[in-house]
Amino acid sequence: MSRRSIDGTLIKQGAEAHVYKSTFLLPTVPSLIKVRPRKAYRHATLDLRLTKHRCVSEARLLNRCRTMGVPCPAVYFVDERNGEITMEWIEGPSIRELLQRLIDGSRDKRSEGEEEGEGEGESDVLSDSRVLDLMRQIGETVGKLHDIDIIHGDLTTSNLMLRKERRTTLETNSSENTETESNDGGIELLQGNYEVVLIDFGLGQVSVSDEDKAVDLYVLERAFISTHPKASGLFHTILEAYKKNSLGSGIVLRRLQEVRLRGRKKSMIG
Repeated sequence: MSRRSIDGTLIKQGAEAHVYKSTFLLPTVPSLIKVRPRKAYRHATLDLRLTKHRCVSEARLLNRCRTMGVPCPAVYFVDERNGEITMEWIEGPSIRELLQRLIDGSRDKRSEGEEEGEGEGESDVLSDSRVLDLMRQIGETVGKLHDIDIIHGDLTTSNLMLRKERRTTLETNSSENTETESNDGGIELLQGNYEVVLIDFGLGQVSVSDEDKAVDLYVLERAFISTHPKASGLFHTILEAYKKNSLGSGIVLRRLQEVRLRGRKKSMIG
């Protein structure tokens, strides 16, 4: 049986899911449709069962986060048989995109400054109080997530987004992106009210394990080191905010040290 066609624009296609931008109920309400494609190599009955389970599990995690005050997309509709979740569209850049814009913008300014005899490095932008406030908010958000015993499973800067203002469920708004480029390299997005939103709970789970929470933080740390080497120092600010805002942070951070040691040993052995 073939799957129905999706009324939307494909914006991302991965091995585990295809992501479309569409609308829900009204043409002025943008939405995101996440579709888990069928796996031809799996038995059809097993594939259907796994697809249903993962689809429902992700929707439940999102609903639990929303109920407990952790910023994440609202779930609008779940079609578990077809492996589809229709959810709120989050307007704004990912933290990965924003950090890259900040680094690129500071590099451009440094080049201009060298011509004028006034060099400015990436460290000047990354030590900006607005950037540090953003890192603290990331730490607070991850702390809230772990306090309700949810493990994200793929905690990277691509799965953290910056939203300029909170939108209520099914709030009427334009689907057009009004964000404009500026010479500030993205720093203007950190002015005024905004919030950090967690997305993509496809690998998420409920767990009280301090080890699992430490691994979540380790994945985020590795994302900073590998994807944003010039911004890796910002991770310390995230951990400070996590420590202040998460109830069980002491044990989790000690576990993080152990996870780091295991990671280094694995890298050395190969």
